[in-house]
Amino acid sequence: MIMNTLRLQLRFLVPLLLALVATAYLSLPLMDRLTLKWFSRDLNLRDELVTNSLSDSIADALRDNNLERLGASFDRVSRDERLVAIGLCTLANDFILRSKAFPIDVSCAHARELAGHVYPQVDIAGGPVHVGVHSINGPDGPMANLALLHDLSFAGARALLGGGGIPQAPDGASGELAPLAADLRARLRDLEDEFRRSLGPEREWTPERLRSLLHTQLRGDEVIVVSNREPYIHDYDSGHIVVRRPASGLVTAVEPVVQACSGTWIAHGSGAADRDVIDASDRIRVPPGHEAYTLRRIWLSADEEEGYYYGFANEGLWPLCHVAHVRPVFREADWQRYREVNARFADAVVNEARSEDPVVLVQDYHFALLPALISARLPRATIITFWHIPWPNPESFGICPWRREILQGMLGSTILGFHTRFHCKNFIETVDRYLEARIEHEHSVISYKSDQTLVESYPISIAWPSDQTVAAWPSPALCRERVFARLGLGVETRLAIGVDRFDYTKGILERLNAVERLLEKRPEWRGRCVFVQIAAPSRSSLEEYRNFQQRIEAQSVRINERFQSPGYRPIVLIAQHHEHAALTELYRAADVCLVTSLHDGMNLVCKEFVAARDDERGVLILSRFAGAAREMTEALIVNPYHVEESADALHQALVMPEAEQRERMASLRMTVREYNVYRWAGRMLADASRTRLRQRIEARVERHRGQA
Repeated sequence: MIMNTLRLQLRFLVPLLLALVATAYLSLPLMDRLTLKWFSRDLNLRDELVTNSLSDSIADALRDNNLERLGASFDRVSRDERLVAIGLCTLANDFILRSKAFPIDVSCAHARELAGHVYPQVDIAGGPVHVGVHSINGPDGPMANLALLHDLSFAGARALLGGGGIPQAPDGASGELAPLAADLRARLRDLEDEFRRSLGPEREWTPERLRSLLHTQLRGDEVIVVSNREPYIHDYDSGHIVVRRPASGLVTAVEPVVQACSGTWIAHGSGAADRDVIDASDRIRVPPGHEAYTLRRIWLSADEEEGYYYGFANEGLWPLCHVAHVRPVFREADWQRYREVNARFADAVVNEARSEDPVVLVQDYHFALLPALISARLPRATIITFWHIPWPNPESFGICPWRREILQGMLGSTILGFHTRFHCKNFIETVDRYLEARIEHEHSVISYKSDQTLVESYPISIAWPSDQTVAAWPSPALCRERVFARLGLGVETRLAIGVDRFDYTKGILERLNAVERLLEKRPEWRGRCVFVQIAAPSRSSLEEYRNFQQRIEAQSVRINERFQSPGYRPIVLIAQHHEHAALTELYRAADVCLVTSLHDGMNLVCKEFVAARDDERGVLILSRFAGAAREMTEALIVNPYHVEESADALHQALVMPEAEQRERMASLRMTVREYNVYRWAGRMLADASRTRLRQRIEARVERHRGQA
């Protein structure tokens, strides 16, 4: 009997696996050619960006005969995981300088012959490399040629796997097949992990590419989004109903997904006119004038909003997860409201679902209980939960009286996303501390009861501005002229800025202390440097936030009284919300942008600043405790708690040569452009499609076993 069952299972599994392998094998030559063509084109663009960013530094070093400084620039650029070698050649094809990894059998002349093509050398990076040669120009014309070698070994792995997942062996395998299934599952996960690690910078993610992924990998699947904030708010203005679109990276990222699938977005209806525009089922088609998807609004009473949102979410979970020296407050009544609101949103998801296996995107700490509530009623749903704030260490999270319930709720997710690997690690260790769960650390998979959850990092970002958007911007010089006129600043003033909500996690007090210390240590900046802090009021109904705003205002007054002079105030505090266009103007006018978060999941202000600087000027000072610091290493990274270090970084930024500014900003812009918000959404959905493929194959295996 066992042997018959084994034969039947193998009769299904072996042809299935052979078919998958055969399909990949037969398509490999074509995929290799297409993949290499795509990546060669993209790497030519990267080469040009790297060359432009280094051009001034190289030209200055050649004029000064300072190869040591040039070597330092080469070292900084070669930190790119795909840039394996770099060389500088004279116009006569002799080497001036080259990195250690540059192959000895490739001369400058040979590199010029190979330019724009693939060199099949395997001793450099384990596979082929792409060769690019670009001219370095000085005031009198070409001075040298820069040769750049990029690793292309990952392209072969991507072609083999075809961008899709490899099906997983069924967990339900039993008897003599169980060891084989377990071994097969482990091997397949290893291959998936290796594939994921092999993915380097890709062709640019756009809304169109995101829609293409949905139509190819999630074709016909239903998508439901759940968030506290709604993508469109209806309000009254002079007696007329107007529509506002909140400034939100979440809306920018997720809306193309739900539009492409004609899905449903469930959110709290918060606008004064929201009830006047919905149908009898609390639904409205949006966007206005281009009705592509359904917005389903949930109504909360003042008591529910006070307990669920202001109470448990923002007085409890927010300070708990940010570990920003503000004590979290946990009240039983708030917890009950939080549970009730999560249950109401779960009811809405089930009611809106048109299929048994929708893709549900659950957003943020307002809905920690929601994944398990949905999973219990829609067990075939694929639930992607993204936690937009940090996750603390197990000891800190243990403060929460309902820690087990929170963790159990989140583990109803199929995929659980955080901004950084560090936050993933903290979550896995927290589960290990407080729940009886099986954890596969090498694959970041948690098995709890009968469910598995992939815990993965997906760094969120912004939408890179289109060419049309950039073309409509006023020039940096005009932005500077307007901002300086509005603030009454002299033309020689150096402008540093901060843009935040009034929130104790953003490090605004520490930032003001750094400005004060700079003026103490370096009196030459008195009268010449002005710091402008944009701080939008936030959660003003909470006492902690009101007190914090008062402290900021008092600190600004004290510093101004100490260092001001006729016509000069070192601190300009603007406590009001600014629209995106006004912020872009400020970003383009500034010399320095300070992002000094005490703890942040990501922080998108630093990415907005970089995206606004198409002139490749300006310096970013970034807290090491912001998630963005893991990606944006060319910023001046500081510990905001160390006032001396932050003050010195501000001085360094103010005196930084333009050539170094261009070099750093060009690299930062490349990072933000490649790792944009559509890539964030695309990677999560691609992982979801692989999971759904595995689940469908497992279901077929189970049906076959049942028939056997």
